[in-house]
Amino acid sequence: MLTVWAKHDRDSDGWLPLWRHMEDSAAVAGRLWDEWLPRAVRQLIAEVLPGGEADARRLAVWLAGVHDIGKATPAFACQVEQLAQHMRDHGLEMRSQQAMGRDRLLARHGLAGQVLLGEWLEERHDWTARQTGQFTVVVGGHHGVPPEHGQINALDSHLELLRTPGRSRTLWRRVQEELLEACAAEFGVRGRFDAWRTVKLPQPVQVLLSALVIVSDWIASNPDLFPYFPQDVPRTSEERIAAAWRGLNLPGPWCPENPVGDVHELFASRFGLPSGAKVRPLQEAAFELARTMDSPGLMVIEGPMGEGKTEAALAAAEILAARSGAGGVFFALPTMATGNAMFPRLLDWLDRLPAPRGSRYSVLLAHSKAALNDDFTGLMDPKHQVAAVELDAPQKQREWRPSSRSRSAAAELVAHAWLRGRKKAMLSSFVAGTVDQLLFAGLKSRHLALRHLAVAGKVVVIDEAHAYDTYMSVYLDRVLSWLGAYRVPVVVLSATLPAGRRRELVEAYAGKVIDATAAAFDAVAQADDYPLLTAVTPGGSPVMRQPVASGRGVDVELERIEDDLDVLADRLEEELAGGGCVLVVRNTVRRVVETAGVLRRRFGDANVTVAHSCFIDVDRAAKDADLLQRFGPPGKTEDRPRRAHIVVASQVAEQSLDIDFDLLVTDLCPVDLLLQRMGRLHRHLRGGRGQTERPERLRTARCLVSGVDWAASVPEPVRGSVAVYGAYALLRSAAALLPHFEGAPGCPVRLPADISPLVQRAYRDGPDGPHNWADAMDNARLRHEKHRADQAERAATFRLAAAARPGRPLFGWVAAGVGDADDTRAGQAQVRDSRESLEVIVVQRRADGTLATVPWLGPDRKGRTRAGLALPTDQVPTTLAARTAASCGLRLPIQFSGAEVMDRAIAELEELSLPAWQEKSSYWLAGQLILPLDEDCRTHLAGFALRYSKTDGLEVTRV
Repeated sequence: MLTVWAKHDRDSDGWLPLWRHMEDSAAVAGRLWDEWLPRAVRQLIAEVLPGGEADARRLAVWLAGVHDIGKATPAFACQVEQLAQHMRDHGLEMRSQQAMGRDRLLARHGLAGQVLLGEWLEERHDWTARQTGQFTVVVGGHHGVPPEHGQINALDSHLELLRTPGRSRTLWRRVQEELLEACAAEFGVRGRFDAWRTVKLPQPVQVLLSALVIVSDWIASNPDLFPYFPQDVPRTSEERIAAAWRGLNLPGPWCPENPVGDVHELFASRFGLPSGAKVRPLQEAAFELARTMDSPGLMVIEGPMGEGKTEAALAAAEILAARSGAGGVFFALPTMATGNAMFPRLLDWLDRLPAPRGSRYSVLLAHSKAALNDDFTGLMDPKHQVAAVELDAPQKQREWRPSSRSRSAAAELVAHAWLRGRKKAMLSSFVAGTVDQLLFAGLKSRHLALRHLAVAGKVVVIDEAHAYDTYMSVYLDRVLSWLGAYRVPVVVLSATLPAGRRRELVEAYAGKVIDATAAAFDAVAQADDYPLLTAVTPGGSPVMRQPVASGRGVDVELERIEDDLDVLADRLEEELAGGGCVLVVRNTVRRVVETAGVLRRRFGDANVTVAHSCFIDVDRAAKDADLLQRFGPPGKTEDRPRRAHIVVASQVAEQSLDIDFDLLVTDLCPVDLLLQRMGRLHRHLRGGRGQTERPERLRTARCLVSGVDWAASVPEPVRGSVAVYGAYALLRSAAALLPHFEGAPGCPVRLPADISPLVQRAYRDGPDGPHNWADAMDNARLRHEKHRADQAERAATFRLAAAARPGRPLFGWVAAGVGDADDTRAGQAQVRDSRESLEVIVVQRRADGTLATVPWLGPDRKGRTRAGLALPTDQVPTTLAARTAASCGLRLPIQFSGAEVMDRAIAELEELSLPAWQEKSSYWLAGQLILPLDEDCRTHLAGFALRYSKTDGLEVTRV
């Protein structure tokens, strides 16, 4: 912001540019308050101030106005010698920047402003130091990190950085006080300080005010919106803000009305249900609970796979948003693949929501590769520029133009240009993305206040809640505690949630459990009803509802099968004599590839499909689309194989894909995940008009469990499964399933009736399994508990503290944090207990040494060729070629995660140095590691032989 000092009017003595920015920031804050902030955020701030919302708006505008008062100090002003000399000429003495040395950094202008504002409140308005901190920390932290006590004490020892000692000290003080007095008068707070003196701002309110000031500062600092010295177009302050606001054209918040009427009509209109379709009991119960909760809070929806929990969550979100004043929805999912699958469903729902004509909503796909998603990029308007507009053309700038998705009665959906920055994106109103973006709100990091503002104004939906391990849960629980403090409505979804974990989620959100409510929380941990709805309000007591079962279900016969590929092939040959579709799920990619190889030799290449995580992004997306096309629900596909077909997949088949198979073969895994896999078995009714009927032999749902030496005295899972899940979870799963193995076929797993009993048994405390398993189980349990304790301890290192008592300033709020947090692999590793892995872009090196995109890619949505596009090494490739190459990203498998191997791999990859690709204009390729395959799609890297194929993905062999 040195540029605010770059030019001076004749009579300004150097201070007018600073005042202009302060005035602009305050004006922006007012516009944001009036037209952008969700009602829920405004209410939360307003309720702690004696003058309600009018007071809250005045406070926000004033803080935005005074946030840069710390620039009126010698420590800041000395940075440009020419301007500093101009100030000296007017009596404001200061040493040079060189003379001040590193001491100058003790008075960074945010901290300096905090100290100056605190002094002024104490001296002019009789506040105590204890009272000022909760307000002034907003100024001190406006660059993303609230000051720490040590920094404040250090500046107290160097007050010469705030005012030069000697004759000019009084002049410095007078200038600072005149600016502060002018702010108080200009922004309408001069008469409010007596009333505010006794206020105790809760820490969540301090965070929201800090975030609002940061956003206001960023907008007012944008020279495209606020030219610093528009000499050719003289404007008043009001004209400047009007032109800038129209140029920004920021979409407002969602303001839904509480839906009334019949639940069946509402679901039909919101989700396009066919005529005669009925809302399922779970959906209806969630809808009614959202309507009747004492106040919006946390709702946990537990129900079977395929019961429409997503639709239930969105319907509840509409009601909770209307009741709470939330201005959007964040749908958090476990992976990028599930985020990609959810995004078009979110858009379809938004297209069906009623909205006043001319409404515009900002939307976001929140993960690191969102720019490669066509649904998301289709919402970007390349013609839209964030810039101030002429005053005589406001109507043209504000004209409503529907997006290509929007119906005439729907709101326009836009991926707004200003909201696509890394730290601003989550401020979009409607977001589908990875759960990491939510967990980052519990990570001590720079500009954390913006992440809190982003979630504080939304309904948050957390899908697949059972999928998060102890490490992630440490962050999730802390985030839930802050969401409860913000009174954010939260909907948690799971098909297989352990009761103990259910209680942890509810307690984290509700806050401190008092004796009067302890029994209710105990009941939450003991309930084994299913389906089940659990709700709690911040500080309240939980309530539970058990919806009537929908009647949809399937009995699954369980059978143990020897872990031998020839035995598996023989068995499938027998089962598929009359045709059918089989899903084989393996716990590691290596086992997927080995299994597929044997089955292809028996059944032929065309009858075996492979799906796992080691495909380039574009092939992975094509795989998902192909699986949905061939094995999706009736009525949405006509390509279901009529002859025998086998899909061999890793855990990618567990979630997000609505696929349906006649027979399931799976490695042993934790029981909740095993049930998720069973959810892909006989998922839909078949045999109706125009549908492929299940083969007679496969009309009974059966699940064959392998990946274990079942003949051993205690089941011995294969090494790869133990590495992924741990021996204890696998043994507990085997013990829970034992009655169904030994009693089959007379004792099938009844879905959904047996889901909760199996999950609760596998995750409850205490011994399980036959007596002769006891020693193995105890040893595995000790290792499991040690691992969980280690995860919790490591996660707590950078975890945000819980909200402190009202009135306590946010000093040191993110001290000893991680710096910036982002959605890179390294960033995700901060909130996931996973090894950092290498990500590369796969290209092909031709025989003549030139590079090109891989040759099997199909055309893009516009019909443009993507296969074999030239990638020149001496210049930036074309946008199409570069984007196509970027879509071929691949995360290298676990073999490359060790530090030594990773370092060697990076060194070898960096040998392909392409300076032209590192230019800023090379948006898609700059900073990327490039993995060139030869014409046979092979290469060597860090002592491993790599082979890639469109059908099998990446295969890695140690040389």
